[in-house]
Amino acid sequence: MNSDGTVEAPHHSTGRVQGRRFPGGQDAVEIVAMEDPLEIRIGGDPVVVTMRTPGHDEELALGFCVGEGLAPVSARAPDDLAANTVEVDAPGFDPELVRRNFYTSSSCGVCGKGAIDAVRVDAPRIEGDLEVAEAIVARLPETLLEAQRGFAATGGLHATGLFTASGELVCSREDVGRHNAMDKVVGWAFREGLLPLSRYVLCVSGRLSFELVQKATVAGCPVLVAVGAPSSLAIELGRDRGVTLCGFVREGRTTVYSEPWRIV
Repeated sequence: MNSDGTVEAPHHSTGRVQGRRFPGGQDAVEIVAMEDPLEIRIGGDPVVVTMRTPGHDEELALGFCVGEGLAPVSARAPDDLAANTVEVDAPGFDPELVRRNFYTSSSCGVCGKGAIDAVRVDAPRIEGDLEVAEAIVARLPETLLEAQRGFAATGGLHATGLFTASGELVCSREDVGRHNAMDKVVGWAFREGLLPLSRYVLCVSGRLSFELVQKATVAGCPVLVAVGAPSSLAIELGRDRGVTLCGFVREGRTTVYSEPWRIV
């Protein structure tokens, strides 16, 4: 934090724009979250373009590929050095798999059973004996918030944090997209050789969507914590795949929607 009380945000993730504040009508320079496209390629072919906050792009690409069941090996800048582009090495890549997964994602609201069936292909049910103290779960969002420099400066970034069962923050990432923040953390964990995340807890700064539970499930994480509420399909997937979903974790309160035995 600067001497004037403002937060020094990461330069790659924020920009400055002119704005006018009311009441009073004073002109002021505002710090806003950056949003730019990122093209993810496999074998030189574009797979997807996602809108993201620049930074940790290789982690984002790896995490995305893990979540889509594309079995990545590594990620790097492309040979043509194209801006806002990452090349992923994924031997055996099947373009049809991406098309099938994208169709499932776009139709989740129409056919929840089909969406959950698709996750089962890439994610076995999470078993294991990990337990987390309720008092630790209650503190995770606050600990994550303390690491959110970009959010403190802009108010416009989501975050995901990876924690040990004792509440130690191992990795945190921010992004304009909540799914991107999750992908960046999963991509970091992939590089560190930590997958599956069977002994860890994931915490997100917003609500729990089906997509976030899907990504946590594929990464093998048994406990997913959120400040906000889960959707009905997110709960259904959590119960089907054995993930403990904790929502509304704030002000000392927690609501557990699936596999409550892990919270002690």
